[in-house]
Order: sequence, then C-alpha cells, then structure tokens
Amino acid sequence: MAVKASDISAESPRARTQRRNDLLFRGATLFFALLVLTLLGGVIISLIHGALPALKAFGFGFVTTEIWNPVTEKFGALAPIYGTLVTSAIAMLVGVPVSFGIAIFLTELCPAWAKRPIGIAVELLAGIPSIIYGIWGLFVFAPFLQRTVQPFLINTLGTIPGIGAWFKGPPYGIGVLTAGLILAIMILPFITSITRDVFETMPAMLRESAYGLGATTWEVVRDITIPYTRVGLVGGVMLGLGRALGETMAVTFVIGNSHHIASSLLAPGTTISAAIANEFTEAVGDTYTSSLIALGLVLFVITFIVLSLAKLMLVRMNRKAGT
Repeated sequence: MAVKASDISAESPRARTQRRNDLLFRGATLFFALLVLTLLGGVIISLIHGALPALKAFGFGFVTTEIWNPVTEKFGALAPIYGTLVTSAIAMLVGVPVSFGIAIFLTELCPAWAKRPIGIAVELLAGIPSIIYGIWGLFVFAPFLQRTVQPFLINTLGTIPGIGAWFKGPPYGIGVLTAGLILAIMILPFITSITRDVFETMPAMLRESAYGLGATTWEVVRDITIPYTRVGLVGGVMLGLGRALGETMAVTFVIGNSHHIASSLLAPGTTISAAIANEFTEAVGDTYTSSLIALGLVLFVITFIVLSLAKLMLVRMNRKAGT
C-alpha cells in the first residue's frame, strides 16, 4: 500500500515531539541520578573533613582502641564498632529465619482467609517509629528478659565451656543481647515483606509441577522456591542488615550505653549510632566533636563494605545461574 506524502508530513511533527520528549526525559533522569551521586559525595566529603582532627590525633589507633574518655580527650571507636557488629549479627541470626518462616507460611501454607490480616499485621510493624520500639523495649521487654530469659541463659548456657562466657554475669535486662533482639523485631517486617513478594513472583507452574511429581511442601521450598528466588532473598536480607547497622533510638534505650567491651552478651554496651545520638549535643571541644564525626565515617565505611560484598555476592550468583 502506497504511503501518501501528506501522511509523512503529518507524522513528522509527532515523531519530532516524541524524540524531544524522550531527550527531556533522559536528561531529567540523568540529572536526578547525578544528583544522588553529588549528595553522596557531599556526605563523604563532610564526614572526612569533620573527622580529620580526630584521625590526625589518634591515627589508625582510633579504630583499635577501646578507651573513650571526654575528660582526658582520649577517644577510641573499638567498643562502638564491636557493639554495632554484634547487635546486627544477633538481629540477623534471629530475624532472618523468623522472617523466612513467616514468608513461607504466607505463600505456601496459610489459609486464604488469613493471608491478608497476617500480611497487613506484618507490614504495620514496619510503620511503628523506632522510639516506640525503644520505649517498649526499656519498660516491657528488658524487665521480662531480666526476670525470665537471662537467668535461664546464665544457669544453662552460661555453664558450658567456651560459649559460657557469652552468657555470664548478672541479668541486667538491658544490654547487647536485648538490643540485638529489639533489632531483630524491627527488621522482621522488612525482610518478611520482601521475601513474601519474591516468593510470589515464582511461576505457579514450577510449584505445581513439583507437587505433581510428589514433592512435599518442604522439598518445594528448599529445592524450587529458594533457589529460584535467591537473588531477591539476598537483597531483602541486605536491606534488613542495613537497617540494623544504622538503627539509633531503639538501640539507645536498651543497650546500656557503656563504652566497654564485655565478653558477655548480657552486659551493657554501645553502638556507633547510639554513641553519636547520646553525646553529640554534649560534645565540647574540637577533638570530642571530631571523634563523634569520625564514628559516623566509620559507620559509613562499614555500611559501604557490607553493601559492596552483597553486590559482589549477587553478581556471582547471577553468573552461576547463567552458566
């Protein structure tokens, strides 16, 4: 069929308009992408500039020294770093299995009438402010642990050679273990929601074929669902870990805020974010303020390393899946 010259002339302005709109859209998205990089660069530069006095004064010893004494202006970040890593590890050890279990129940076992209420309840946990978790942890959860769980751990696991050192000492209620458990509750809705959504993206044909071959629910989850969605699962876990590393107010209420490293998980401790929140308004002198900013720089580096390792893990998993 022949194309008339009038049709070409009528479509040309439309094509030019579409190209112009595409260029504008590309330029706008490029601007916002570069804006994110600019903001990130500004944050890094600000942290480095503010931390320089402390880094010059203490050098690499800043991250290997436990002492934190504002009176003598001797500062070390080892205790907050230790508390940050340990509380996050506890949160992941407790929160990830529970989150996966809830997601598996919602996608594989839950009755249809209960899926929506349970799903909404889990998502509502993500909307509770962190300070509410902290108040609840201080006045309800910590006393409960002090009366029941911690004495049990001291009398049982505390007597085992090796790991017993982790559960010795008086039952304070507050401490590193309590902070880790609060973090586990806080990251649970994030990991659960992402895991459930990832599980639901799996084609129904794969699941039905496995059941048709006689596989049990556990075998379907272990051999079909988890391998198919492993990339999304890692992403959800990393999101929860990022939340645990940077949480401030809830941890500040229940960790005890002690700049000392104790072998027992029941003892008070501190984290980087809790130390900054507690002491920044009281910091007097350039060295004290710079040391707190240096703590923020250390937390930034830790988060960057964790996310980088997660990205490398995802790349390797994608390559293995491709081969």
